[in-house]
Amino acid sequence: MVITKSYDSKKIEKRIYRFWMKSGFFNPDKLPKTHKKTYTIVLPPPNITGTLHMGHALNTVIQDTLIRQKRMQGFKTLWLPGTDHAGIAAQNVVEKELKKEGLTRFDLGREKFTKRMWAWKKKYGSIILDQLKEMGASCDWSRNRFTMDKEYSKAVKTAFLHYYKKGLIYRDKKVINWCLRCQTSLSDLELEYREKKGYLWFIKYPFVNSKDKYITVATTRPETMLGDMAVAVNPKDKRYKNLVGKKVILPLTSRKIPIISSPLIDKEFGTGAVKITPAHDLKDSQIGRANNLGYIQIIDEKGRINKKAPLPYQGLSVIEARNKVIEDLKEAGLLEKTEDYTHQIPKCYRCNATIELIPSLQWFLRMRSLTPLAVKSVKSNKTKFVPKRWEKVYFDWLKNIRDWCISRQLWWGHKIPIKGENDVLDTWFSSALWPFATLGWPEKTKDLSRFYPTDVLGTDRGIINLWVTRMIFSGMEFMKKAPFQYAYIHATVLTKEGKRMSKSLGTGINPIDLIEKYGADSTRFGIAWLVTELQDIKFVEDNIVMGKKFCNKIWNASRFVLLQIKDEKQTINYKFKTKNLTASDKKILKELKKTIKSVNNNLEKFLFGKAAQTLYKFFWHSFCDKYLEESKKQIQDQKLKTQTKQILLYVLLTSIKLLHPFIPFITEEIYQKLPLKSRKKSLMIEEWPK
Repeated sequence: MVITKSYDSKKIEKRIYRFWMKSGFFNPDKLPKTHKKTYTIVLPPPNITGTLHMGHALNTVIQDTLIRQKRMQGFKTLWLPGTDHAGIAAQNVVEKELKKEGLTRFDLGREKFTKRMWAWKKKYGSIILDQLKEMGASCDWSRNRFTMDKEYSKAVKTAFLHYYKKGLIYRDKKVINWCLRCQTSLSDLELEYREKKGYLWFIKYPFVNSKDKYITVATTRPETMLGDMAVAVNPKDKRYKNLVGKKVILPLTSRKIPIISSPLIDKEFGTGAVKITPAHDLKDSQIGRANNLGYIQIIDEKGRINKKAPLPYQGLSVIEARNKVIEDLKEAGLLEKTEDYTHQIPKCYRCNATIELIPSLQWFLRMRSLTPLAVKSVKSNKTKFVPKRWEKVYFDWLKNIRDWCISRQLWWGHKIPIKGENDVLDTWFSSALWPFATLGWPEKTKDLSRFYPTDVLGTDRGIINLWVTRMIFSGMEFMKKAPFQYAYIHATVLTKEGKRMSKSLGTGINPIDLIEKYGADSTRFGIAWLVTELQDIKFVEDNIVMGKKFCNKIWNASRFVLLQIKDEKQTINYKFKTKNLTASDKKILKELKKTIKSVNNNLEKFLFGKAAQTLYKFFWHSFCDKYLEESKKQIQDQKLKTQTKQILLYVLLTSIKLLHPFIPFITEEIYQKLPLKSRKKSLMIEEWPK
């Protein structure tokens, strides 16, 4: 069957995807009975607020390549898709819509606002999944899950009550990260730090009964001094050894506070003497607890100075209070000097608002008994990080882990299942259950017994601790097994200048635009080509252009082969007799064998770029540039004619099998045109070359 002169991706890709969906082969239950051993990947659930970006595209190419290869190798493959309710992000989006109407969520009330959230989710929540289909993702859409569907909600409630009854979940008032815009607590991992040029202020704290003598304290936040409870120095700092135990007067107030020692103080910072404000700094809070200092909260949830501060500062914003404190210190002769200082400012990872540290009554998950489970899983090789260097990031965080603040002051999410409680759970608490809750846990379902533990998790390095770590200890706690065998940490896609892509700055690239311009296969192959063991990828469109040219080359080569054999009844079930092979035949078959081995080895090691480059080199140079040209001569020889046509067909078929996981649309279209006696219903279930 002859194919058209040129390849039109727009016409073919949508038709082919409909054909795949109709075949049912994305569903492991509808694969041939010969597919027995399972192979599972759970799609990292994109947020319902999201649209496809290059990170998603990269991970989709990686996971679909693995799933398609394993499906062809005879595995009962499940690639399970789904979306995350994205508590803060989704609520922010809907609140912005309300703002356009001149409303707030408080105007609607919790019940009506929640209905509005569900309506928004229904309308927009599946956009990104539809975009994944455009990329050719062979997920089992019949098993699509959502982190707030009825069954998943049951899993979240079960997990919370399990921890609660075990004494691992508790409620306490602690200093937490507070987003002034979102009006909710955040965990340490939900912060992003921005470098900012500021100042280091050196303030004199006079000794009690000796105004002429003082200890100088350096700080980047002079406004918080209104809540100071002590001045601290390092016990090994000889400069201050004789001052520990003495008292100073807190400037701008009449309060007397002690000088204490703590090994947590950095002798090299400022003067080596540090103000301790337990209510508004995590380290200070730790020092305060160790020394029974108590605390005075002077910043409220709106970021304003409250009534516990001296009168002149009450009601001021943090910045206003800072300016007034500095002005008053100068007037009192207590500001020794000011130095330029660059420091990191914590921001909300969702809305970019500045974070304040304030005491708040929250729910926490004790990590002390869960951390060993996560450590054991990786140290015993139950879970392997690829590349291995990411283990260090994992272990470093576990080594210094603090209890996890799991409550959020939002209206969209899983309500904490305690009577009278209105807070919801951190989104990451529910997504930590993803590998097994999606398969039916806490019920003992058939899917759970067949497909857990999963085989590979593909994700970005930015959420190793936010998500990967939490899934591992959750899997060990609830299933007694690590949730996946491999945690493949793929590279981060950057601009060609090496900077992070940003939609707001106009440097983001929409993969759908690339698909519209070049086709899904070209986009997929160009992305796969870039995947190396490096931790960053500098994206250039040239690779997608290369992918487009390669697809055209495959199409033209396939058309040539089909034109040669259109009048023949050919079959690939031909056992080549060595004595009849020409030197060109032997060479191409040897190269093909070498290519099969290389591709298999590289995919086994997650070296997708090397596998793609190997296939490109073989098909373009060994097959097209050399063997196709030689075949034109051999076909003219009556003795070599039939055998040459058979080898052409054999090499083409084997090549499109190897290429299928990378460029599934064009290879499926070509496969359906091949005159094979025993053609399968789809290339997806053809036998993978060994």
